[in-house]
Amino acid sequence: MDEKNQITEGVIWKQLLIFFFPIVIGTFFQQIYNTADSIVVGRFVGKEALAAVGGSVNQIVNLVVEVFVGLTSGASVIVAQFYGAKDKKNLNKTLHTSYAFGIVTGFVVAVVGLLVTNTVLELMKTPQELMADSRLYLHIYFCGMIFNIIYNMGASILRAVGDSRRPLYVLMVTCGLNIVLDILLVVIFRLGVMGVAIATVSCQGISSILVTAMLMKEHPLFQLKLREIRFYRVSLNSVLRIGIPAALEATMYTIANLIIQVFVNELGTDTVAAWGTFAKIDAVYWMVVNAFGISITTFVGQNYGAGKVKRMRKSVGICLGMSYAGAILVSGALYALAGPLYRLFTTDENVVRIGVDMMHFLLPSYFMYVVIGILSGALRGAGRVLVPMLLTCGGVCLIRIVWMFGVFPGHPGINTIMLSYPVSWGITAVLFIIYYFRKFPKVKNVQE
Repeated sequence: MDEKNQITEGVIWKQLLIFFFPIVIGTFFQQIYNTADSIVVGRFVGKEALAAVGGSVNQIVNLVVEVFVGLTSGASVIVAQFYGAKDKKNLNKTLHTSYAFGIVTGFVVAVVGLLVTNTVLELMKTPQELMADSRLYLHIYFCGMIFNIIYNMGASILRAVGDSRRPLYVLMVTCGLNIVLDILLVVIFRLGVMGVAIATVSCQGISSILVTAMLMKEHPLFQLKLREIRFYRVSLNSVLRIGIPAALEATMYTIANLIIQVFVNELGTDTVAAWGTFAKIDAVYWMVVNAFGISITTFVGQNYGAGKVKRMRKSVGICLGMSYAGAILVSGALYALAGPLYRLFTTDENVVRIGVDMMHFLLPSYFMYVVIGILSGALRGAGRVLVPMLLTCGGVCLIRIVWMFGVFPGHPGINTIMLSYPVSWGITAVLFIIYYFRKFPKVKNVQE
């Protein structure tokens, strides 16, 4: 236990990197799930299948996943705080409540998703030639929704107690299996979009079983026991107090992107394919920044529970510096390799041309998001979630929505759509900096 809890006492930059690398590598393997799907269908089925998997479907899947990643962040923050305080009783209650919540919501989301798939795709103005494949993929995906939620819940709890390595091992195994199944079901059995959907859901099922088994292994402070999975009212309230604002924030982010996807869909199949593929490529950037965000949430949460406020503040500064270095390096590499990266997904030169233009337009502004991701993660770890949620929803999401309905009609085109991103990031970053310096816990307010 002591070896895994260096978060509250080790050298900060070293411990951040030790914690960060398994997360970012794990996120990389997780991204390969969808990226492998896109590469396989794009090269062996066609650009219509690529657009189906990467267009409206991608935005809907992101909405569902991000909402429940937000909710699981509530569990991870509370677990990290109890773990830092070595409060065994409340730690175990939170663990079992979180699993009960994941199981129930998994079933509910599956049923609702199956019922509304067609309506949502139509509202998003999904091109008619993409409707059948998009609907098929989502129906299969929602059938396996419980696996996705349970894996994300279990992995977030493991990371909250400082174990970022074993979730990585799970993702490495299931990612490799997913690629094998993609090739087997699409290239050999020619199941098309159905094949990649079945492969993804199958691997999510395996990953959920593996993380659950890891949490069932006895630990000095916690152990998941299937017969004790239930709702504990106080624990549920604590998890939801953190998780609901985070989920609302993720929901607003994705709703804004869904609205943007509607406008992209009006620009034709080639632009839809390029935009969806861009989301696969730039995920490399987001996984670096988000991994630092998860790291600082756990660092702040455990040190907050242990009463080490000075260490909390110092870790935020160090994490910001490391995040900016990583972000600039990755965005620069993506900018330089835009063409070759797009050709991994498609041989259609018009799609490649549109996509490269997108990357060269947007990537130089990506550095503005770093301060939002890190300060938001730090504030969440300290239990401050409501105002950061409002700042994000207002500063990022609403500005984009207003931009699309206010600016796009007078200046239609993909460049107008893309410009909404740096504008919203810049405003929100300034708001976060102001709030952080005013409200983040200060040493003089807490006894070390």
